[in-house]
Amino acid sequence: MHDRLRVLQVGCGDISRLWLDALRDAPDAGFVGFVDLDPERARAAARHCASPALVGSDLRAMLAQTRADIVFDCTVPEAHHGVATLALEAGCHVLCEKPLADTVASARAMLAAAEANGRTLAVMQNRRFDPNARALRDFLAAGHIGRVTTLHADFFIAPHFGGFRESMEHVLLRDMAIHTFDSARFLAGEDPLTALGTSWNPEGSWYAHGASAAVTFEMTGGVVFTYRGSWCAEGLPTPWESQWRIVGTKGSVVWDGAESLRCEVVRNDEGFLREHASVPTPALRRTDSARWHAAAIRAYLDAVLVGRTPETVATDNIRSLAMVFAAIESAETHRRVAIASLTGAA
Repeated sequence: MHDRLRVLQVGCGDISRLWLDALRDAPDAGFVGFVDLDPERARAAARHCASPALVGSDLRAMLAQTRADIVFDCTVPEAHHGVATLALEAGCHVLCEKPLADTVASARAMLAAAEANGRTLAVMQNRRFDPNARALRDFLAAGHIGRVTTLHADFFIAPHFGGFRESMEHVLLRDMAIHTFDSARFLAGEDPLTALGTSWNPEGSWYAHGASAAVTFEMTGGVVFTYRGSWCAEGLPTPWESQWRIVGTKGSVVWDGAESLRCEVVRNDEGFLREHASVPTPALRRTDSARWHAAAIRAYLDAVLVGRTPETVATDNIRSLAMVFAAIESAETHRRVAIASLTGAA
């Protein structure tokens, strides 16, 4: 590996700007190429970075020409398998935009390619790097509410995207819910076992399918996680990070997904309704989500540089992806779905 990590950006659409900006001032990594099916978008990315890096539309050729160490994959989910596999076989590490893949089968094939080539494949789950989420995770891990037993998340926003999302099947579950699902795993420190859910398109929806959903997940450690969400709920929106109520054996935490975190625990063991006491919580401060993106990329680069497993490694993140597809399968079959049946776990 070179003294400075050589990064090849694949996919130069709108989402890639966060990736480009995150690497702008990195002392130990820099772009050596930009790849897009539309060469003008690749050239625009190079101009945005004021970079003399190579520009092209043929990934295989660009991998050979740039001798990249890392590929940033910002293509559409349907292309992740092909892009990542080609890059891994060329000896590159890969960090790809969420979701890891468009199917669990493709994700499993990508994991196999990473293992076979001894490379690190990871996913951009930027909400894990929200300082507020990390503060809450640490607060829960310290045992302030005892052992966590239940997590509830509400996500209600009404974005009018236009474009491909408005015709996508199970749009909420497929395109957005993985952020909240992965956050539940992150906060609880537990993994999903089963999913039981439903997806529907309410009257007035401007989406073609599945703009609303409700799912219950059984998790390891006896934990239960419930998700309620809609992408066509006008009025009183939640943050994009969802609103959370987390219940433990000694009390509860409520996080509004932004700056408000409250905790109460039981004070005594007498009475029909027990008395509760407020517990001091960490001070939260809203930060720009672009900083979470940059932090996630920085953490990945650091892991590659020292040979450490990154926090969002694909071998772990496939469990979050499986939650999405288990929820979809449950909604379609009206049955509880075992997560292990999708990931191939024992």
